[in-house]
Amino acid sequence: MSLLVVGGEVGGRAGVDVRVEGGVVTEVGAGLRPGRGDDVVEAGGGAVLPGLHDHHVHLRALAAARASVAVGPPGVRDRAAFADRLRRAVAAAPPGGWVRATGYHESVAGPLDRHALDAVVGDAPVRVQHRTGTLWVLSSAAVRLAGVDACPLPGVERDGAGRPTGRLWRMDGWLRAAVPAVPADLAAVGREAAARGVTGLTDADPERAPGAVEALAALPQRVHVMGPLGLAVPDGTRLTVGPVKVILHDEELPAPADLAATVAAAHAEGRPIAVHCVTRVQLVVAALALDEAGARPGDRIEHASVAPDDLLPHLRRLGVTVVTQPNLVAERGDEYRREVDPDDVPHLYRCRSLVMAGIPTAGSTDAPFGGADPWAAVAAAVDRRTASGAVLGEAERLDPAAALALFLGPAEAPAEPRRVEPGAPGDLCVLAAPLAEVLADPAAARVAATAVAGEVVHRRDR
Repeated sequence: MSLLVVGGEVGGRAGVDVRVEGGVVTEVGAGLRPGRGDDVVEAGGGAVLPGLHDHHVHLRALAAARASVAVGPPGVRDRAAFADRLRRAVAAAPPGGWVRATGYHESVAGPLDRHALDAVVGDAPVRVQHRTGTLWVLSSAAVRLAGVDACPLPGVERDGAGRPTGRLWRMDGWLRAAVPAVPADLAAVGREAAARGVTGLTDADPERAPGAVEALAALPQRVHVMGPLGLAVPDGTRLTVGPVKVILHDEELPAPADLAATVAAAHAEGRPIAVHCVTRVQLVVAALALDEAGARPGDRIEHASVAPDDLLPHLRRLGVTVVTQPNLVAERGDEYRREVDPDDVPHLYRCRSLVMAGIPTAGSTDAPFGGADPWAAVAAAVDRRTASGAVLGEAERLDPAAALALFLGPAEAPAEPRRVEPGAPGDLCVLAAPLAEVLADPAAARVAATAVAGEVVHRRDR
């Protein structure tokens, strides 16, 4: 596959052409002539960038979310809107058909259990996912059809009489086998990402059901696949093996020595570790475990949602990469300001402090638990504004170029931005305007074309 991008802006230089052959950039310069069979993209003065890489997404959940009902902020903000949206979904479903809803937060209609859901949906089988992804709430009909009462797993919450409340904690794997499958169009997820200039995605699921890895090959992007020890990917695809993923929960934190053993096992496979840390104590445990096991290049902290000042030098010494989500400041910042411990608020989803401390830092969206648009995350890293317009963490603001750089690193080295140069992968994002103009108002609508390994996977109609 050969590609020629004509008349672009590369590294601040206007009128530059870029040729890709065999999936690799071979020439960057002015006056390059199209060869026979070249796919020609006219840049029209727009910037030509390395394709964006979203360094932490959940692709299967993102595909399922497309076939689900959104019942949380910002689209749904009160009890009436929540009830209306669910009732409409139930009415539109076939008789006895399940409804899957996502994105719920208590600010909408308070804590949910089966009885609160029944009051809205009656005897319809409905399941609602909390926006954190850790909790599902099932209606009574759904509890009955899924056989929740007979499930012995500790994630089934029960009342004082031993009856299921409908609340299931961290039971995604069990639910996949217990309830009807949701159509998951991964190819459509890939097309939407391509329209945003995304050429690479790191899928952050910690578990892998049979066939789940192979299904990711439906996306046109390169996909770096996290997962358990022993993970493998099929040959002849754009899939690569990523870090071993470990999720920490405050209710059942491992001892640092136990987590260190997992880190060592990952390293023995030649793989880095990626530790999910959304609280201060989780970050402490992860840092202690990495100290004990010995951190290696590629080891990562996912989220570092709360990163206090006294831990930054420790993270710097470890050399671990922090993958953060500045978009959550824009999407959830008002709730954070109301609900998070005031001592933690200044340390939420930090950006500039991490960079200034010398900690390798990269960006992601955490879609579908955050919005899937990396350009919105870039804008959020720059202005740190919540939906109400308040500023959350003004000291954490990045300049626009540094914010974009969070999404320009490759999968294996997320904090090392790539350049469009000979020898680089032919993964390109062509913008419809010069870079300075786009960075003044970052938006996915400014993406004109996207190519993966020299193959155009998105081209905007001009």
